[in-house]
Amino acid sequence: MKKVLLAVDDTKGSIRAAETLMTLYSAVKPEQLVLLYVEKILGRSLAGEALAIGPELDELRAALKDTDYQQKLDEKAAKVIAYFTKMLNDAGITAIKPVVKEGHPSDEILTTAKEEAVELIVLGSRGNRHHDFLIGSVSREVANTSSISVLLAR
Repeated sequence: MKKVLLAVDDTKGSIRAAETLMTLYSAVKPEQLVLLYVEKILGRSLAGEALAIGPELDELRAALKDTDYQQKLDEKAAKVIAYFTKMLNDAGITAIKPVVKEGHPSDEILTTAKEEAVELIVLGSRGNRHHDFLIGSVSREVANTSSISVLLAR
């Protein structure tokens, strides 16, 4: 296996996904790990995510550029990437390519997987939303629409 994408955020599901990857890594060592964090510029609102697409999302990105809010998003992204990079490095996984994107997490995970030509996507099965019973909305969307293998960790 050449490339694996690990999608992370600030949830326990991401920690479980990283732990699962570390367990698998002892048997199958990819040449490179793409460590992806997606900044959700619209916060946690489902309605906002559904309404802002294409040009609207581009306008919002432009409006947020160089603002305190964008700076906070960037700081959070850096902390999450640093946390998981250390965790993975401590487990012997060193060929890590950190990537930070902005937008809808499921869309950005799938786009990055294609751009990076990964062979496997690893992510947690649930995020912060408690209304999805067994599987989170992002993991469900990725698993249902991906053209490559997806490993969901619980």
